[in-house]
Amino acid sequence: MTKTAFVFPGQGSQYVGMGKDLFDQSQEAAALFRQADDVLGVSLSRICFDGPEEELKKTKNTQPAIFLHSVVLSRLYRGEEAEMAAGHSLGEYSALVHAGALSFEDGLRLVRLRGELMQKAGVEQPGTMAAVIGLEAEAVNEVCREASPAGVVQAANLNSPGQIVISGSVDGVRRAMELCRARGVKLVKELQVSGAFHSPLMASAGDGLKEALEKTTIRDATVPVYANVTARPVYKSAEIRQLLFEQLTRPVRWEETIKNMVADGAGVFVEVGPGKVLQGLVKRIDGSVQTRGIEKAADVVGVSESAR
Repeated sequence: MTKTAFVFPGQGSQYVGMGKDLFDQSQEAAALFRQADDVLGVSLSRICFDGPEEELKKTKNTQPAIFLHSVVLSRLYRGEEAEMAAGHSLGEYSALVHAGALSFEDGLRLVRLRGELMQKAGVEQPGTMAAVIGLEAEAVNEVCREASPAGVVQAANLNSPGQIVISGSVDGVRRAMELCRARGVKLVKELQVSGAFHSPLMASAGDGLKEALEKTTIRDATVPVYANVTARPVYKSAEIRQLLFEQLTRPVRWEETIKNMVADGAGVFVEVGPGKVLQGLVKRIDGSVQTRGIEKAADVVGVSESAR
């Protein structure tokens, strides 16, 4: 029996105007957007709908914006139930809300804090990230080891076969980029980011996040959520709490995550949130599965019934 998996996108999928159609066409969605504004004490809905893009691109805004859009969509969707879930980096919080481990309000507060802490860590410990296309994980890890005398650098996002993002200090990442080019990779490109996410340079963000996680009510998940850190299903609240903390400085093992979900019966992957990034990655990891996305009001069964 083929299972359905929901996957939730991370930073980079945002765009100005996201969620506006949901707000306009659904009272339930509008209530969630207003609730988010109240919880955070800022008009996140305005930033989502009107930007400007520079404001939306700030990590402290991007993370709650994508989380909010994803959670609204998952609440409104009246189609098949997800039997398992996963999220890419920030998306793991959306997946945990969907699985009942976190409340909407607590998830929102955590991702806002996480975004602020990551932005601050990026200022205190400047770093960068780069996409490497055309090298397998083992070779990328070898390059990072070879480049490490120049500075901190490690694989941060193991996204799909031959598509990996590295992260670390500016000198470390640029040295690794040189070594990748020397190996004749298809493409190596520095990314426009505000910090070295999923690397040891995010360690200073960990203290604040750990404290917040310890104060937050986390319940056991109602469906398995495959964790970025282990690529394995997690149910238990204590383990969820620890893995969310570790996730800040550890790689996102996305390719392994999808392979493990497929091995556990997933045959349909539904991306819930802005963009189509994860659908593309899933297809590259396993071409035999079905993928589709829920992003707009038109994708959500029943939105028109609840329209104003």
